Amino acid sequence: MTAKEPVLSLRNVTAGYREGGLFGKRAFHEVLHDVSFDVGRNEIVGLVGESGTGKSTLARVILGMLKPARGEVTRRTEYPQMIFQDPYSSLNPAYPVAWILEEPLRLDGVRDVPERRRLVREMLARVGLPDECLTARPAELSGGQRQRVCIAAALLRRPKFLIADEPVSALDVTIQAQILTLLKTLRDEFDLSFLFISHDLNVVYQLCDRVLVMKQGRLVEEGTVAEVFARPRHPYTRELLAAAD
Repeated sequence: MTAKEPVLSLRNVTAGYREGGLFGKRAFHEVLHDVSFDVGRNEIVGLVGESGTGKSTLARVILGMLKPARGEVTRRTEYPQMIFQDPYSSLNPAYPVAWILEEPLRLDGVRDVPERRRLVREMLARVGLPDECLTARPAELSGGQRQRVCIAAALLRRPKFLIADEPVSALDVTIQAQILTLLKTLRDEFDLSFLFISHDLNVVYQLCDRVLVMKQGRLVEEGTVAEVFARPRHPYTRELLAAAD
Protein backbone atom coordinates (compact mmCIF):
# COMPACT_ATOMS: atom_id res chain seq x y z
CA MET A 1 0.00 0.00 0.00
CA THR A 2 1.04 3.62 -0.35
CA ALA A 3 1.29 6.38 2.23
CA LYS A 4 0.17 8.93 -0.37
CA GLU A 5 -3.45 9.90 -0.93
CA PRO A 6 -4.73 7.14 -3.25
CA VAL A 7 -6.29 7.92 -6.63
CA LEU A 8 -6.95 4.21 -7.19
CA SER A 9 -7.66 1.41 -4.72
CA LEU A 10 -8.26 -2.27 -5.38
CA ARG A 11 -9.44 -4.51 -2.57
CA ASN A 12 -9.56 -8.30 -2.91
CA VAL A 13 -10.34 -8.14 -6.62
CA THR A 14 -11.02 -11.43 -8.37
CA ALA A 15 -11.86 -11.28 -12.08
CA GLY A 16 -11.89 -13.39 -15.21
CA TYR A 17 -13.97 -14.51 -18.17
CA ARG A 18 -16.81 -16.85 -18.99
CA GLU A 19 -15.83 -19.56 -21.42
CA GLY A 20 -18.20 -21.45 -23.71
CA GLY A 21 -19.30 -24.95 -22.79
CA LEU A 22 -21.71 -27.72 -23.74
CA PHE A 23 -25.46 -27.12 -23.48
CA GLY A 24 -25.01 -23.40 -22.83
CA LYS A 25 -22.96 -23.87 -19.67
CA ARG A 26 -20.17 -21.31 -19.43
CA ALA A 27 -17.35 -22.02 -17.03
CA PHE A 28 -15.70 -19.09 -15.24
CA HIS A 29 -11.98 -18.80 -15.93
CA GLU A 30 -10.41 -16.88 -13.04
CA VAL A 31 -7.50 -14.69 -14.11
CA LEU A 32 -7.00 -12.34 -11.15
CA HIS A 33 -6.99 -13.76 -7.65
CA ASP A 34 -7.65 -11.55 -4.60
CA VAL A 35 -5.65 -8.53 -5.84
CA SER A 36 -5.27 -5.52 -3.52
CA PHE A 37 -3.14 -2.38 -3.96
CA ASP A 38 -3.26 1.41 -4.14
CA VAL A 39 -1.82 3.97 -6.54
CA GLY A 40 -1.09 7.24 -4.77
CA ARG A 41 -1.41 10.78 -6.05
CA ASN A 42 1.56 11.81 -8.23
CA GLU A 43 2.97 8.28 -8.01
CA ILE A 44 4.22 5.96 -10.75
CA VAL A 45 3.62 2.32 -9.84
CA GLY A 46 5.17 -0.39 -11.98
CA LEU A 47 3.39 -3.68 -12.62
CA VAL A 48 5.68 -6.47 -13.78
CA GLY A 49 5.24 -10.13 -14.64
CA GLU A 50 5.57 -12.50 -17.55
CA SER A 51 3.09 -12.57 -20.45
CA GLY A 52 -0.25 -14.18 -19.62
CA THR A 53 -0.06 -13.42 -15.92
CA GLY A 54 -3.09 -11.10 -15.88
CA LYS A 55 -1.65 -7.60 -16.36
CA SER A 56 -3.94 -6.72 -19.28
CA THR A 57 -6.97 -8.15 -17.48
CA LEU A 58 -6.13 -5.95 -14.52
CA ALA A 59 -6.00 -2.90 -16.79
CA ARG A 60 -9.47 -3.74 -18.16
CA VAL A 61 -10.84 -4.02 -14.64
CA ILE A 62 -9.39 -0.65 -13.62
CA LEU A 63 -10.80 1.04 -16.73
CA GLY A 64 -14.25 -0.44 -16.06
CA MET A 65 -14.21 -2.60 -19.20
CA LEU A 66 -14.45 -5.79 -17.11
CA LYS A 67 -16.48 -6.14 -13.94
CA PRO A 68 -14.81 -8.00 -11.06
CA ALA A 69 -16.43 -11.22 -9.88
CA ARG A 70 -15.55 -10.19 -6.33
CA GLY A 71 -13.87 -7.27 -4.60
CA GLU A 72 -13.93 -3.50 -5.03
CA VAL A 73 -12.28 -1.03 -7.40
CA THR A 74 -12.35 2.59 -6.21
CA ARG A 75 -11.32 5.30 -8.68
CA ARG A 76 -11.02 8.73 -7.08
CA THR A 77 -10.47 10.53 -10.36
CA GLU A 78 -12.44 10.87 -13.58
CA TYR A 79 -11.35 9.99 -17.11
CA PRO A 80 -8.65 7.34 -16.49
CA GLN A 81 -6.79 7.08 -19.79
CA MET A 82 -4.67 4.46 -21.51
CA ILE A 83 -1.34 4.71 -23.35
CA PHE A 84 -0.82 1.61 -25.48
CA GLN A 85 2.19 -0.47 -26.45
CA ASP A 86 1.76 -0.03 -30.20
CA PRO A 87 1.08 3.63 -31.00
CA TYR A 88 0.44 2.92 -34.68
CA SER A 89 -2.46 0.53 -34.05
CA SER A 90 -4.04 2.91 -31.53
CA LEU A 91 -4.05 5.88 -33.94
CA ASN A 92 -6.51 6.12 -36.83
CA PRO A 93 -4.30 5.89 -39.94
CA ALA A 94 -6.86 7.68 -42.13
CA TYR A 95 -6.67 11.02 -40.33
CA PRO A 96 -3.97 13.60 -39.63
CA VAL A 97 -2.69 14.28 -36.14
CA ALA A 98 -4.79 17.45 -35.82
CA TRP A 99 -8.02 15.46 -36.22
CA ILE A 100 -6.82 12.67 -33.89
CA LEU A 101 -6.01 15.15 -31.12
CA GLU A 102 -9.16 17.21 -31.55
CA GLU A 103 -11.39 14.14 -31.25
CA PRO A 104 -11.14 13.82 -27.41
CA LEU A 105 -12.07 17.50 -27.12
CA ARG A 106 -15.04 17.06 -29.45
CA LEU A 107 -16.20 14.14 -27.32
CA ASP A 108 -15.98 16.39 -24.26
CA GLY A 109 -18.15 19.03 -25.92
CA VAL A 110 -15.53 21.65 -26.81
CA ARG A 111 -17.38 23.05 -29.81
CA ASP A 112 -15.32 26.17 -30.41
CA VAL A 113 -12.94 25.24 -33.24
CA PRO A 114 -10.25 27.90 -32.52
CA GLU A 115 -10.23 26.84 -28.86
CA ARG A 116 -9.83 23.17 -29.78
CA ARG A 117 -6.95 24.01 -32.09
CA ARG A 118 -5.29 26.15 -29.43
CA LEU A 119 -5.51 23.33 -26.87
CA VAL A 120 -4.14 20.81 -29.39
CA ARG A 121 -1.15 22.98 -30.33
CA GLU A 122 -0.42 23.62 -26.66
CA MET A 123 -0.48 19.91 -25.81
CA LEU A 124 1.58 19.03 -28.86
CA ALA A 125 4.29 21.41 -27.65
CA ARG A 126 4.17 19.90 -24.17
CA VAL A 127 4.95 16.45 -25.54
CA GLY A 128 7.82 17.85 -27.61
CA LEU A 129 6.37 17.87 -31.12
CA PRO A 130 6.34 20.79 -33.59
CA ASP A 131 3.18 22.17 -35.22
CA GLU A 132 4.27 20.58 -38.52
CA CYS A 133 3.18 17.21 -37.14
CA LEU A 134 -0.46 18.35 -37.10
CA THR A 135 -0.85 17.75 -40.84
CA ALA A 136 0.95 14.39 -40.83
CA ARG A 137 -0.78 11.03 -40.74
CA PRO A 138 0.50 8.36 -38.30
CA ALA A 139 2.40 6.47 -41.03
CA GLU A 140 4.43 9.60 -41.75
CA LEU A 141 5.72 9.82 -38.17
CA SER A 142 8.47 7.90 -36.40
CA GLY A 143 7.62 5.44 -33.62
CA GLY A 144 8.68 7.91 -30.96
CA GLN A 145 6.62 10.69 -32.51
CA ARG A 146 3.56 8.44 -32.70
CA GLN A 147 3.91 7.57 -29.02
CA ARG A 148 4.12 11.27 -28.18
CA VAL A 149 0.89 11.82 -30.12
CA CYS A 150 -0.75 9.03 -28.10
CA ILE A 151 0.40 10.64 -24.87
CA ALA A 152 -0.95 14.01 -26.01
CA ALA A 153 -4.31 12.43 -26.91
CA ALA A 154 -4.56 10.84 -23.45
CA LEU A 155 -3.72 14.09 -21.68
CA LEU A 156 -6.14 16.30 -23.61
CA ARG A 157 -9.01 15.04 -21.44
CA ARG A 158 -7.05 16.21 -18.39
CA PRO A 159 -6.94 12.87 -16.54
CA LYS A 160 -5.22 12.48 -13.20
CA PHE A 161 -4.62 8.76 -13.61
CA LEU A 162 -3.21 6.89 -16.62
CA ILE A 163 -2.42 3.28 -17.39
CA ALA A 164 0.64 2.90 -19.60
CA ASP A 165 0.73 -0.61 -21.11
CA GLU A 166 4.27 -1.36 -22.31
CA PRO A 167 4.49 2.13 -23.86
CA VAL A 168 8.19 1.99 -24.74
CA SER A 169 8.73 -1.68 -25.58
CA ALA A 170 8.43 -1.09 -29.34
CA LEU A 171 11.00 1.75 -29.31
CA ASP A 172 14.79 1.66 -29.48
CA VAL A 173 16.77 2.38 -26.34
CA THR A 174 17.52 6.04 -27.11
CA ILE A 175 13.87 6.87 -27.85
CA GLN A 176 12.79 4.85 -24.79
CA ALA A 177 14.90 7.10 -22.59
CA GLN A 178 13.36 10.22 -24.14
CA ILE A 179 9.80 8.97 -23.59
CA LEU A 180 10.55 7.97 -19.99
CA THR A 181 11.96 11.45 -19.32
CA LEU A 182 8.84 12.95 -20.91
CA LEU A 183 6.53 10.86 -18.68
CA LYS A 184 8.40 12.02 -15.57
CA THR A 185 8.13 15.65 -16.67
CA LEU A 186 4.41 15.34 -17.43
CA ARG A 187 3.82 13.58 -14.10
CA ASP A 188 5.11 16.65 -12.27
CA GLU A 189 3.55 19.21 -14.62
CA PHE A 190 0.04 17.73 -14.54
CA ASP A 191 0.15 16.05 -11.10
CA LEU A 192 -0.42 12.66 -12.72
CA SER A 193 -0.48 9.14 -11.33
CA PHE A 194 0.47 6.13 -13.45
CA LEU A 195 0.13 2.39 -13.42
CA PHE A 196 3.05 1.46 -15.66
CA ILE A 197 2.77 -2.08 -17.04
CA SER A 198 6.03 -3.56 -18.27
CA HIS A 199 8.02 -6.76 -18.62
CA ASP A 200 11.27 -4.74 -18.62
CA LEU A 201 12.54 -4.33 -15.08
CA ASN A 202 15.30 -1.97 -16.18
CA VAL A 203 12.66 0.46 -17.48
CA VAL A 204 10.66 0.09 -14.25
CA TYR A 205 13.78 0.85 -12.21
CA GLN A 206 14.38 4.07 -14.17
CA LEU A 207 10.81 5.37 -13.99
CA CYS A 208 8.76 3.99 -11.12
CA ASP A 209 8.42 4.83 -7.43
CA ARG A 210 6.97 1.47 -6.40
CA VAL A 211 6.64 -1.90 -8.08
CA LEU A 212 4.03 -4.67 -7.97
CA VAL A 213 5.10 -8.17 -9.01
CA MET A 214 2.36 -10.39 -10.46
CA LYS A 215 2.54 -14.12 -11.05
CA GLN A 216 -0.39 -16.14 -12.39
CA GLY A 217 -2.90 -13.47 -11.45
CA ARG A 218 -1.65 -12.90 -7.90
CA LEU A 219 0.48 -10.11 -6.47
CA VAL A 220 3.43 -11.88 -4.91
CA GLU A 221 5.52 -8.85 -3.95
CA GLU A 222 5.11 -5.10 -3.50
CA GLY A 223 7.41 -2.34 -2.34
CA THR A 224 9.46 0.64 -3.35
CA VAL A 225 11.69 0.10 -6.37
CA ALA A 226 14.76 0.45 -4.16
CA GLU A 227 13.50 -2.17 -1.67
CA VAL A 228 12.35 -4.75 -4.19
CA PHE A 229 15.38 -4.49 -6.47
CA ALA A 230 17.88 -4.57 -3.60
CA ARG A 231 16.17 -7.16 -1.39
CA PRO A 232 13.60 -9.21 -3.35
CA ARG A 233 11.68 -11.53 -1.03
CA HIS A 234 9.77 -13.77 -3.42
CA PRO A 235 11.59 -16.38 -5.54
CA TYR A 236 9.70 -15.25 -8.64
CA THR A 237 10.91 -11.66 -8.18
CA ARG A 238 14.47 -12.95 -7.88
CA GLU A 239 13.98 -14.89 -11.14
CA LEU A 240 12.77 -11.78 -12.95
CA LEU A 241 15.69 -9.71 -11.65
CA ALA A 242 18.20 -12.41 -12.61
CA ALA A 243 16.75 -12.52 -16.13
CA ALA A 244 16.96 -8.71 -16.38
CA ASP A 245 20.63 -8.77 -15.43
